[in-house]
Amino acid sequence: MSTPSAAATTREAAPLRLDPDVSLSRLAGGRTLLGGSPYRVLRLSAAGARLVDGWLGGQQVSGVPRQRRLAEQLISAGVVHPRYAAGPFTEADVTAVIPVRDRPEVRETLGRLTELAGAVVVDDGSAVPLPGAALRHPVSRGPAAARNSGWRLAKTELIAFLDSDVVPEPGWLDALLPHFADPRVAAVAPRVRSLPGAGALQRYEHERSPLDLGPLPAVVRPGSRVSYVPTAALLVRRSALCALGGFDETMRFGEDVDLVWRLAAREHLVRYEPAAQVWHSPRSRWSAWARQRFDYGTSAAPLALRHGTAAAPVRVSPWTLACWGAVAAGRPAAASATALITASLLPRRLRGTGVPAEDAVALALRGHWGAGRMFADAVTRSWWPVAVPALAASRHGRLLLAAAWARHLADWRAQRPELPLHQWLPARIADDLAYGAGVWWGALRHRTLAPLLPDAQEWPGRDGVRRA
Repeated sequence: MSTPSAAATTREAAPLRLDPDVSLSRLAGGRTLLGGSPYRVLRLSAAGARLVDGWLGGQQVSGVPRQRRLAEQLISAGVVHPRYAAGPFTEADVTAVIPVRDRPEVRETLGRLTELAGAVVVDDGSAVPLPGAALRHPVSRGPAAARNSGWRLAKTELIAFLDSDVVPEPGWLDALLPHFADPRVAAVAPRVRSLPGAGALQRYEHERSPLDLGPLPAVVRPGSRVSYVPTAALLVRRSALCALGGFDETMRFGEDVDLVWRLAAREHLVRYEPAAQVWHSPRSRWSAWARQRFDYGTSAAPLALRHGTAAAPVRVSPWTLACWGAVAAGRPAAASATALITASLLPRRLRGTGVPAEDAVALALRGHWGAGRMFADAVTRSWWPVAVPALAASRHGRLLLAAAWARHLADWRAQRPELPLHQWLPARIADDLAYGAGVWWGALRHRTLAPLLPDAQEWPGRDGVRRA
């Protein structure tokens, strides 16, 4: 393991790449960056703008404290992403922890981990005890407890959590380990792809698995483009786990989201790095698939009780809420007026940042449109037990429902999945229904409306102006 000074040297040498959501054409007068995750406006000094231009052109970040702080601010904002050539850790500094219950095929996963310091298999109450397990729970205590038992046996600084049905690609750690050159990074997740297959369920999961968070890198936190990462595959510092006390063993589902959000709340960085990939086996039957989606939905209530509005199904400004509320009430003129008024006000708010007025108006309208997509998701997903019957009772409501479900058709046309439309649409709707039913079941069980309530306050950093 390298010394701290070696880690710092590596961090300073990292070149940067622009996030795909930030276009170079959105540099206004060389002083303002629009983008990041959550979306924000970053106003740079003239010297800062020159530094950013150089870094994006391939220059390395120097060890000058002021320059390093600027680079770290941009990285934390998700405006740029680092490209480390190496880091202080190797595969020999990693121990895999694999919770298993009634899955003897874990051997395929173990066969891909021969370069690591070791692998700790925890048998979480399998009906037939698993040979070779480092530890066995006589009765299943859940994945959080199994992972806690496993990482506490490990001696290395890095812990690779893997599900027993995950098969890593060769060299999967090569793109993850360098991120730990930044001492602020507590965890890094690879992309989790669903194994392809010939059946409709396998083809749907290959396109729409909730474990697959897409091809773009991101900082992981509430409100980001990637707001969570699963522990189906996650590389974490052991010291960070110790500081948090590990996973919350009272949570049967969502314990991985809870861990990531607690890390983010302590100002740690969690990164999603899709250059690394692992493969995950999907459910073999539609009934098991629907139960999985339902179970995921039940985690919304305990997450909302622990993390407040971070788990809200919709996060919008009060003005945007008023705009779409007018749409739902069948008052398109009021909705249009609200949208145009707020769009016309944003150039004033951004005056002095160098953002052209037309860009500011486009930004406001894009925010309203994005909020509409969030409302459509909520109406047919988290809110459907109440929203769908209520809207179906009127002609206007039925039109809104049709528009909300039309997003599935739009996604099919954009993605062109290897699944015909007559199979894609029912699967997407069933996906929403199963998850939403889980949300309501969890809310009833925990006696809370928290996972159903929108966050109608200005989301931190959204449209905010930051100086750097």
